[in-house]
Amino acid sequence: MNTSYETINAFEKDDIFYLEVNRPDKLNPLNETVLRELLHATNNIDVSKYRGVILTGAGDQSFIAGADIEAMSDMTAQESTAFAELGHSVTLALEELPLPTIACVHGFALGGGCEMAMSCDFIFASKQAIFGQPEVRVGVIPAFGGTQRLSKYIGLNRAKELIYSGNHIDVDTAYQWGLVNRILNDKASCLQAAVDYLHALKKCGPLAIARCKEVMNAGYHLSNRDGLRIEATIFGDISASNDRREGTRAFVEKRKPEFKGN
Repeated sequence: MNTSYETINAFEKDDIFYLEVNRPDKLNPLNETVLRELLHATNNIDVSKYRGVILTGAGDQSFIAGADIEAMSDMTAQESTAFAELGHSVTLALEELPLPTIACVHGFALGGGCEMAMSCDFIFASKQAIFGQPEVRVGVIPAFGGTQRLSKYIGLNRAKELIYSGNHIDVDTAYQWGLVNRILNDKASCLQAAVDYLHALKKCGPLAIARCKEVMNAGYHLSNRDGLRIEATIFGDISASNDRREGTRAFVEKRKPEFKGN
C-alpha cells in the first residue's frame, strides 16, 4: 500500500502491516479524518501478503487518548450519530479483518482508544498503559463500541462500574480483569512481543487462522448448538482448500508444511 495519509502512518515491515495513529502532539485523539484514514487503510490491506496487523499510536505518551473532544463539541445530534457510525465502521473493519490483529498499547488508551484496542484480537500493553471509558465525564456515552465490547472482556458488572464512573484502570488491573493479554516493560518490548507472536504463527495455516477468527466471532453471541453448526460448515469449506491438503500431507510425510493461504 503506497497511500500517503495526513493523520496516520500505514506501512509494512517484515510481512506485518502497521497502523499507527500519528497525532502525538495531542496524544493521538480520533477525529473524523483519523477514522476515515484508518478505515481506508484497513479496508485496503492485501491480506494475502501479511501475517498480521499491529495497531499502535505515535510518540511516547499515548496509544490513543480518545475521541477529539474539541472536534465533537459543536456537533449536532445528526453529526454525532454519523461520527459514532464512522467509529463503528473502523472497529468492525478491524474486528472482521481475516488476519490476527494486535493493539500495542503504551500510555493512554481512553475512550475511543480503549474501544479501538478492544476491536483487535489481542491487547499487548506496556507497564505505562492506562485504560478507561471516561465519556460520562464530558456528558456523553462510549460510542465506538465500548458499551458493547467492554462487558465481553471484563464482565457486565465491571464494565458498568468502569463506564458509569469514567475511572481509569492501570495495566495490572486491566490484565487481572481480562482486558489485556500481555504486559511488557515498555513500548519497544510491547511492539517486539507482538512481532514475535505474529512471526510464530508462520507455522500455522493463514487460511485456518482466518476461518477460526470468523467462526469464533460469529459464534460468540450464539448458543453452542448454533455455533457448532457454523463450525461444521466452515470445517467442511476449509477441508477443500490447498492448505488443508498441504497440511495433512506434510504431517504424514513428517515435514514442515508450506502454506499458501488458499
